[in-house]
Amino acid sequence: MKITKIIIGIVLLIGVVSCESLDVEPEGFYSDENFYDTLEDAEASLLYAYDALTLVSYAPVSFYLTELASDNCVVKPDEGADALMFVNWQVTAQNELLSQYYRSAYIAINRANAVLENVEGRGYNHEEESRLLGEALFLRAYNHFNLVKAFGLAPLQSSLIDKLDETTAVPPQNMQEVYSFLIADLERAVTLLKVNPVAGKADKVAAQALLAKVYLFAASAKESGVPQYDTLTASVEDLYAAAAANAKEVLTGQTTYGFEEDLQQIYNVDAPNGKEHIFILSMDRSGTNEGDYSKLSKYFIPWLGGATVYLQNTDDSLIPTHDGWSVFQTTEKLFSAYDPADNRRNSLLVTEVYDQEGNTIGSTQDGLVPYPFTRKYIDPNFEGDKTSTRPYLIRFTDIQLVYAEATANAEGLAYYNQVRRRAGVEELASLAGITTAQFRNLVVEERQRELAFEGDRLWDLRRKNWVQQEVLTAAGISAEAAAFFPLPQREIDLNPNIN
Repeated sequence: MKITKIIIGIVLLIGVVSCESLDVEPEGFYSDENFYDTLEDAEASLLYAYDALTLVSYAPVSFYLTELASDNCVVKPDEGADALMFVNWQVTAQNELLSQYYRSAYIAINRANAVLENVEGRGYNHEEESRLLGEALFLRAYNHFNLVKAFGLAPLQSSLIDKLDETTAVPPQNMQEVYSFLIADLERAVTLLKVNPVAGKADKVAAQALLAKVYLFAASAKESGVPQYDTLTASVEDLYAAAAANAKEVLTGQTTYGFEEDLQQIYNVDAPNGKEHIFILSMDRSGTNEGDYSKLSKYFIPWLGGATVYLQNTDDSLIPTHDGWSVFQTTEKLFSAYDPADNRRNSLLVTEVYDQEGNTIGSTQDGLVPYPFTRKYIDPNFEGDKTSTRPYLIRFTDIQLVYAEATANAEGLAYYNQVRRRAGVEELASLAGITTAQFRNLVVEERQRELAFEGDRLWDLRRKNWVQQEVLTAAGISAEAAAFFPLPQREIDLNPNIN
């Protein structure tokens, strides 16, 4: 599924938003007039849009924002000033990691727009055209949603950039304009797509799931008084209802995806088509360049002396892993958020490592394992630094918790309890004596435990307006600074319409 060193139209030689060159070198030339002559051409263009999600400047960088700026992780002290800015909530417009994330999102958007503007009406059969357009709409919405969560009113790019004077988009007037755009793209994607699970690609269920998450973010941000969200015209109740309706379609409107009872199986690196995985990136250890393969595991695993170590599975078998770079280090606050009996703590957080014979060679108690690290990103068949570990972008359990939070009723409670039951912790008997707001808060707390290290925690803190109360280093910042990172200074300098 990885597409490298391919040029799709003159636009891709020009750049995106700030007119920077893209991440590939040309090995041939295709014009807009001749590239899309065949369905294979169109498919290559769509794969190129997916490929942007795996850019080294996007996929791993997203965790600097979402995990380091939350209460889940801190960073190793020598990782660099830009990374420390996220931990300390001192992010400036000059932060290079922030600039990479911003630019990469627009590269992905522009590639999706290339598909949207060149596929429709080309004479492909109706079913294939619908699929191509639906997936491109999903990708455009997915990347714009990343931008609004990170930056707020970042420019909306609704057309292909193929001229230099088109790189100065005007930012949206308000959040209503942003969310109308996201919802329109995703609603159309839902109508065009079918249920078609393919690792690394989006289908109808992925579009419904993302739409549910968009509505939930809008509902809770407006309800919680997050800056700029008062411009949304729909009521909080209607936004929650829309989130619930779309989540329900994911949970009961199909039989392809579902709830996985085995926690460790969810994170089996060789099972990217597992029923939990509604949308997961396509990265494989057999790839040639980083992005084709993944080094994500290296960020989460601590340095353990440069040796292969072994982890214990729930059936007492052992699997090998390399050691890592100790970049994203689990906080004591997160570790303490789990009940001692929680299976997610005991089977997904590593506190002890072994040799091949099963002898303990290090633990958090003796300090040789410096922090409890996640085994969500473990590839026992690693090839040096090359792994198949992938970001988990949308999981079935995520949408169960979206539904539980949005409905805050007995049916939502049942989905909430199913997650708790798999974790082996006490379930909530009923909603008697618990307000809607209190139950929603419980769900968000459960999301932290369930989705830790999966790139969702900061977004949950932001939409609940909890950043200042949950992240110690953010206690003194403004509500606006807690809600949005600054737009990169380079983009402000290049675009006179941004102020």
